[in-house]
Amino acid sequence: MDDARFERALWRVLEPLHAVVYFAPDVKTAFEEVGLHGFWRGYFASRAAPMGPVPPEVVIATFYNFHPDMVRWAMTSTWERADPDTVTAARLQLADRTLRCWLGDDTLGSSDVADAATLARRMAECASPLGRPLFAGYAALDWPAEPHLVLWHAATLLREHRGDGHVMALVGEQIDGCEANVLAGASGSTTGELQRASRQWPDDEWEAATERLRRRDWLGGDATLTPAGAGAKQRLEDRTDELAAPPVAVLDDLERRRLLELLNRLSRAVLDAGEITFPNPIGLPDPREPAGD
Repeated sequence: MDDARFERALWRVLEPLHAVVYFAPDVKTAFEEVGLHGFWRGYFASRAAPMGPVPPEVVIATFYNFHPDMVRWAMTSTWERADPDTVTAARLQLADRTLRCWLGDDTLGSSDVADAATLARRMAECASPLGRPLFAGYAALDWPAEPHLVLWHAATLLREHRGDGHVMALVGEQIDGCEANVLAGASGSTTGELQRASRQWPDDEWEAATERLRRRDWLGGDATLTPAGAGAKQRLEDRTDELAAPPVAVLDDLERRRLLELLNRLSRAVLDAGEITFPNPIGLPDPREPAGD
């Protein structure tokens, strides 16, 4: 398996471990306790906090496919309500509580978690922050001590490294934030209705983005992908995999197989808790199902 294909397989089984902080039952409460009321204030602030008290414009730029007005509303006066260090600590505590609940103490204390944490950390520590603002912010944080939190932090680093690269790929293809959501819905990785609602794109802007993609011959009259559109979407995903792949070079073939084996078991255990649903706004495919790529 080449580096890019391994990276794609790794993403499928690593992302559920990171995503516990979005699907935890007490996610709203966790950030309301530090002064951020409503899910979206906590979401944007907690992901952006490692970059420091940046203005809304920086969050708009890095959280590429959300409507700018949504981000601006969520981030207005945020750092007056809760400073970034407090928000980051609350997020780590949320990850700790959720992983303990969903995986149980026996799993958390197992060699599976410790070994996966060691391998994932090696990858995360060799990833370059150049051109990747979200990843760079997380890379500047101290590593947690406990193995399950080392694994969660490594998963977070690697997914933000990948996400920054995905934005690069979108910019390279001249796909704007709304168009990215339309393409995601048309490709079946999620649904257009879910993306439109969760990223808060108004109907008129969604329709305008759809029309722009039709003019590029990427969408047909029924808003499904044309052959050219399917090719563009595949090119985008391939480029994302390629840009995310450099850190995997630190692992040899045996270590790669071992890491996938460990993460497959752990991600299945997380998903079996039943809180992460499919389809979902983060575009995560169910790793318990056969890969389609």
